[in-house]
Amino acid sequence: MPSEPTLAPSTESSADPDRAPSSPLKIPHLGDFHVPPRVLLISLLAVPVGVVAALVAAGLLKLIASITNLAFHWRFGFGTAVPGDTPHRWLLLAMPVVGGLVIGVMARYGSEKIRGHGMPEAIESILVGGSRVQPRVAVLKPASAAISIGTGGPFGAEGPIIMTGGAVGSLFAQFLRVTTDERKALLVAGSAAGMAATFNAPLASILLAVELLLFEWRPRSYLPVAVAAVTATLVRGPLLGTAPLFGGAHVPTRISLSAYGLCVVAGAAAGLLALLATALVYFSEDFFARLRIHWMWWPAIGGAIIGTGGLVEPRALGVGYDVIGALLTGHATVGLIIGILVVKTLIWGLSLGSGTSGGVLAPMFMVGGALGAAEALVFPHVSPGFWALVSLAGVLGGVMRSPLTGIVFCLELTHEVNALIPMVITATAAYLLSVVLLKRSVLTEKLARRGLHLTREYSVDPLEVHLVRQLETPAAVTFRTDDPAGEITALFRAAHEAGDPDRLLAQRLYPVLDADGAPAGVVTRSQLVHAVPDDRTPLGELAAVPVTAHPDETLRTLANRMARHEVTRLLVVSRAADGEHRRLEGIISLRDLLTARRIDHHEEHHAERILTLRSRPEPAPAPAPAPAPATP
Repeated sequence: MPSEPTLAPSTESSADPDRAPSSPLKIPHLGDFHVPPRVLLISLLAVPVGVVAALVAAGLLKLIASITNLAFHWRFGFGTAVPGDTPHRWLLLAMPVVGGLVIGVMARYGSEKIRGHGMPEAIESILVGGSRVQPRVAVLKPASAAISIGTGGPFGAEGPIIMTGGAVGSLFAQFLRVTTDERKALLVAGSAAGMAATFNAPLASILLAVELLLFEWRPRSYLPVAVAAVTATLVRGPLLGTAPLFGGAHVPTRISLSAYGLCVVAGAAAGLLALLATALVYFSEDFFARLRIHWMWWPAIGGAIIGTGGLVEPRALGVGYDVIGALLTGHATVGLIIGILVVKTLIWGLSLGSGTSGGVLAPMFMVGGALGAAEALVFPHVSPGFWALVSLAGVLGGVMRSPLTGIVFCLELTHEVNALIPMVITATAAYLLSVVLLKRSVLTEKLARRGLHLTREYSVDPLEVHLVRQLETPAAVTFRTDDPAGEITALFRAAHEAGDPDRLLAQRLYPVLDADGAPAGVVTRSQLVHAVPDDRTPLGELAAVPVTAHPDETLRTLANRMARHEVTRLLVVSRAADGEHRRLEGIISLRDLLTARRIDHHEEHHAERILTLRSRPEPAPAPAPAPAPATP
């Protein structure tokens, strides 16, 4: 990595209006977009993070099972248990309320961070928390989720596991001397590892991390995430098995064209369901926010809603992996399909807004599968569970606004490769409807309500496309190192008093050249205007060491360099060959970086026709906006 120029103490006066305002926040390292050499080290550290996250995920699943056994069957054990199979029907109403009361107490006197489904909390810790997670959250979040789901909550374990796995990675990083970006990579690595261990879906977990947590696709973040996800999947094998979580759809290799067409209809229905579910969650949040009782009691009220729904459809309580399996194999009855589609959606959406602890993926698996199973009652038969499978992918694409993650998730959950194209069609149609009709997803709406802006649209940075040589401005005025400062000052004052807006006053940063014509330093207009008129000090003694750029560097590199050195203008110099001096080629400023943004805006919004079949020529297209001229 080439060494950077020496940091000038101050190359521009604070009185200069174009100077970037000084800030007490000192950035220790910003870099010039080089892959840090510590990527390998952070990737190796992701191995133990993946192991611990997998063990935590397996432990959480066992803890949920043990609490379900205790709460609904009055027995101690780690075997699979379903709340709806309890012989005591009154427990379906009572236990969710008890669980809500316990969670409220844990949130108030333990940590408020355990409230919610985990994903927004993980995103918030990355965006504004420096990827720091409190140690107690790593303990209280899985415990509260286990209590919530084990006492009948219609939630999934994946959201809490994402938050808990992220806490494992963050705590591991907090004991090491690492940068904020490296700590973020380990936090997200822990989240992806927990997800991979829960669902045996490493690729979907990596995509989820990229689409929802990393906000970038760079080696420094992708590699640790991939290492942790793969490690967690390997550790999961001996603990929870390697078979697909929901097998049995048996999609045939040949599917009729009419079925592909109906996948668009299924995607539209999934998108509408995603809209309904998102609106329901935040209607519930608004409702609870208007209550005149402390938020500690809200989960108990949510528990009462859950219990009421459980009396109507007992199988809507809990994670419901058995119900998802029945839907995806075509073994669900009409009563179960309608009960899950209506009751599960209502109790999940209304209770999640109460601030209880639980995830969104497993409920969406169940609701999406029920939607597809209902469609299978009227759509042509393809295979058992086919419409449930494609609708599941559609609901994930609509609710999470992550169609690729939804598609790959369904592939890894079922291993039904033959359903790939139908799932792509359905998830894309649902995603399109969600984007058109819904401003934000269920995962990011909460962040927006907290005042955080989050964009998940990825594109090439226009500063990365343009090079310095394309936008640099020639240095119209230069000085020599032996020029007396007083003479230059007198020249400036004469020009200023005459009101002469010539090139002398239009320039703000002045290169100072040595006897060979090579840049020796820089002086600012403020320095020269305020110098003593009869000062005979050579400019070479006043000049500061210049911060420079090269013609073949990108504007993004320059933006980082300007931020690090707190300047708004750089000298553009040639790269010195053997035995040659560096030559001054021009000056580049912050205004030129904005020009690159204007060009990108023009290309995005200016419509033009390139080819035509008409005999008469079309008028020439409007040129891209030229760089704005410098102003005093």
